Amino acid sequence: MSYDKIVSLLGQDAEQLLSHQCKTINKEMLHLPNPEFVDHVFVQSNRNTQVLKSLQQLFGNGRLANTGYVSILPVDQGIEHSAGASFAPNPIYFDPENIIKLAIEGGCNAVATTFGGLAMLSRKYAHKIPFIVKVNHNELMTYPNKFDQIPFGSVREAWNLGATAVGATIYFGSEESARQIVEVAEMFEEAHELGMATILWCYTRNGAFKKDGVDYHVSADLTGQANHLGVTIQADIIKQKLPENNGGYNALNFGKTHKNVYDTLSSEHPIDLCRYQVANCYMGRAGLINSGGASSGASDMAEAVRTAVINKRAGGMGLISGRKAFQRPMNEGIELLNAIQDVYLASQIDIA
Repeated sequence: MSYDKIVSLLGQDAEQLLSHQCKTINKEMLHLPNPEFVDHVFVQSNRNTQVLKSLQQLFGNGRLANTGYVSILPVDQGIEHSAGASFAPNPIYFDPENIIKLAIEGGCNAVATTFGGLAMLSRKYAHKIPFIVKVNHNELMTYPNKFDQIPFGSVREAWNLGATAVGATIYFGSEESARQIVEVAEMFEEAHELGMATILWCYTRNGAFKKDGVDYHVSADLTGQANHLGVTIQADIIKQKLPENNGGYNALNFGKTHKNVYDTLSSEHPIDLCRYQVANCYMGRAGLINSGGASSGASDMAEAVRTAVINKRAGGMGLISGRKAFQRPMNEGIELLNAIQDVYLASQIDIA
C-alpha cells in the first residue's frame, strides 16, 4: 500500500495524526523499535541466550523482519468469545490450519493462538512461523458468566509443541487479579528458563471502571499502570488496547496518581495518550503492541491503519490484529494485515 493510500484511508484525521509533534514525553527518552532492538535492549537484561534467540526469531520473520516492529495474528476468540461467534462469519477458521496459513500468507511475524490449535499442526508449521501459545483464557461457558483467566495448559507443553513465545492475559483491577498475577509471573519465569519470549495482554477489568457513561477500561492512566505491572513481571512485549480517554484514577477516586500525568505527560491527542502507555513500558524497553479491536465491517481497513499510525508515531512496536483479519475472506484478511505492515514500513511516517 502506498503512502498516499494510507493518507486517503486516514481521511479527515490525516493531518492531525501525521503532522502531530508530541510535546509531552520527548521521543529522545524512548527506546524505539529498530533493527538492533534485541542487542540494544534485551542483551543488557537477565534474559538468557535462548530467550534472546526466540526474540530475534519473532523480530526476524515476515514482512516486518528486522525492522524492530511486529505484526501478529491472534486468534484465541474461539474460547474467549465462543467458536460460533468468532468463526461463523468465515467457517474455514474452525480449522486452525487456516489460522496459521493466514498468518504466513499475511506476512506476520508470528501467530498467537490456543494450545489445541498449535498442537494439532505443530510438526507441519512450528519451523515455518513462530508460534505464540496463549496459555490462559476466559472460557465464558460458566453460567452466569464470570470473567476470569484460567490456565489451559502448561508452559512445558508450549515448549514441547515448538513455541517461540507464550502469551497470557491478566485482568488488572478484577477480584481475581492477585491470583492471576502470581500465576502468570510463575509461568513467565518458567518460559524464560526454557528459552521462550513472553507477551502479556494487560487488560483492565472491573465493573466500577465504567462511570457516568465513560468507559475507563481504555483510559491512558489505568492502562498505563496495567502496562507497568506487566513489565514488572518480566513480560518482553505488552499488548494493550489503544487508549480512548484519560483520568480514570480521578474519575473513580481510587489509587494514586499525579497531576503531571494529565497536565504535562499526556494530552487529549490520541498519539500522546498512547505515548503515555509506551512510557509505562519502561520507556519502550518492553515493546507496546496495540490491539486491532473488533471487526466493524467496511471500516476495518481504515480503523486498522489509523491504529497502526497512532501506535507507530507514539513509539509502539506494532499491532496485534485478529477479528478484523479472520472474520472475512482470506484474501481480504491478507490485504488488511499487509496494510497494517505498510504503515510500519513507510519511512514517511515517523515518531512524533
